[in-house]
Amino acid sequence: MTEKRKLAAILAADVVGYSRLTGADEDRTLARLRALRSDLIDPTIAVHNGRVVKRTGDGALVEFRSVVDAVRCAIEVQNAMIERNAGLPDDRRIEFRIGIHLGDVVEESDGDLMGDGVNIAARLEGVALPGAICLSEDAYRQVKARLDLAVSDLGETNLKNIVEPMRIYSLAVGVAARAAPVTEAKPAEAPAPAAAAAASSTGPALPERPSIAVLPFANMSGDPEQDYFADGMVEDIITALSRFNQLFVIARNSSFTYKGRSVDVRQAAKELGVRYVLEGSVRKSGARLRITGQLIDAVTGGHLWADRFDGGLEDVFDLQDKITASVVGAIEPTLRKVEIERARRKPVENLDAYDLYLRALPHVYAFTPDENRTGFELLQKAIGLDPNYAPALAFAAWSLEQRLTRGWPALGDDDKATAIKLARRAIAAGGDDAMALVVGGFVLVMVARDYEAGLEAVRRALALNPGAGFVVFLAAAAMIFGGDPEVAIAHLDRAMALNPLDPGFFMYLTCAGIAQLMLGRPERALELAKRSASLYPDWDTTYWVLVPANAQLDRMAEAREALAKFMALAPAMNSVARLRAHLPFRNPASFDPFLAGFSKAGLPE
Repeated sequence: MTEKRKLAAILAADVVGYSRLTGADEDRTLARLRALRSDLIDPTIAVHNGRVVKRTGDGALVEFRSVVDAVRCAIEVQNAMIERNAGLPDDRRIEFRIGIHLGDVVEESDGDLMGDGVNIAARLEGVALPGAICLSEDAYRQVKARLDLAVSDLGETNLKNIVEPMRIYSLAVGVAARAAPVTEAKPAEAPAPAAAAAASSTGPALPERPSIAVLPFANMSGDPEQDYFADGMVEDIITALSRFNQLFVIARNSSFTYKGRSVDVRQAAKELGVRYVLEGSVRKSGARLRITGQLIDAVTGGHLWADRFDGGLEDVFDLQDKITASVVGAIEPTLRKVEIERARRKPVENLDAYDLYLRALPHVYAFTPDENRTGFELLQKAIGLDPNYAPALAFAAWSLEQRLTRGWPALGDDDKATAIKLARRAIAAGGDDAMALVVGGFVLVMVARDYEAGLEAVRRALALNPGAGFVVFLAAAAMIFGGDPEVAIAHLDRAMALNPLDPGFFMYLTCAGIAQLMLGRPERALELAKRSASLYPDWDTTYWVLVPANAQLDRMAEAREALAKFMALAPAMNSVARLRAHLPFRNPASFDPFLAGFSKAGLPE
């Protein structure tokens, strides 16, 4: 008998108290169960792309294409059972308990499934309350940001015949939801017996996304009226951080419960269920204000960032906006860097789509063929785990865009078609994700040369998160090639002000140089490109500016030196014709200053 291994979403379900029900009235119970299968359970499974693997007397094992499909199916069934049981006495109600797991299974030649993935789903079913759904941590990770769920964290639980304890989450729907409502990410109020001992932690589990709480800033002025300034600034920071789709940000009404209290940051973080905490203070002296802030990793106790801001009271709202932008601009790239390091330290066997995405980012940002390939392969693995994970789709598309616009060796049979397909999938899946929208839109501009759809996506990204430096930068880059360098420069100036600590700051400078060269300002373009090269000398795009800017200024020795460096970094771009074919300027006249400069520096036609 042949078999194959695969990753699958497995749902296991059975009837609570089945022996009791059949003992009291076997014929009626069996008739009701058959009716439920034919007009509720089987049609619902089919609608959500499920496959019934096997049935026992009162239960079923079902395979789904995704955890999202499995959870939606389970919720629909459990909610429908409320109506089916309405008005019935307790001894005649049929109530299901359901377990869902994402794991490795073995598929036999006859379609049967075996292995730990099946065993764990069955054990999860056994600890679920009547009318509830229990998810493993692997399953919950796939749906927590995509479905509006009332969740109870049951903590680490020992499951029968499963070696290692597992963290379990209970979705209180159906009867369980009416009997014991819970809220997301709080400890379980009424855990299943097997999980009771593990549900006594003093705070919720950390979300998989980087999580942050902004505590009320301390007013050190001795002036109670300055509270409004400090509180307003914290509210603005919380709002700005909340626009970053990759951040889990605690709402104001939760973090402000600590106002006026002496707070142990690590304890507050534990109670709020976050890894990172931003705290600060406001001090007034005459007509001057001083604001300090520090970002703390509450798990390790380490200080990740600290800064001080000074200003006058003559326009406190402008000062407040400036500080908010500065704090957010520092926090986002700092957290991204810390999260990448965390993912690198995580054991390979425990990686999920988010971790794989994080691990891919440094390789994608390296802008070399080999690093790019590594990043793309990691992103492919992330997409394999979650086909609708918008950031992974977008960055996979960007990886291919890098190869296509630089003439690097292909990774597939049709990298252009694949990049366009990935970009459109990212935009469709990431309608509320500014990062996915801006990267996907940029790829449509650069590869598909679909300027209308690409620029529309980047404008949507800007509307969603105008405070994200990278989003503003990449939107500006799309606008440069889309034919609007003047507007792009204004956005690039803002991006550089927002995100001065971004490791990719060299890209901001180079793109500003491209725009300046398009507008006939070679001196300014050269200045920006030199600054970029001083930060990262091996990005070939910088030489798109250094070569023609030096040539236009008749600095031919420098132009030829820059051309030699460019040819070493991008050997496939060995002629003016190849440059013309690969640079996707919307306005053909925009080519002229670049191509003329390369030609003057000695690049063959």
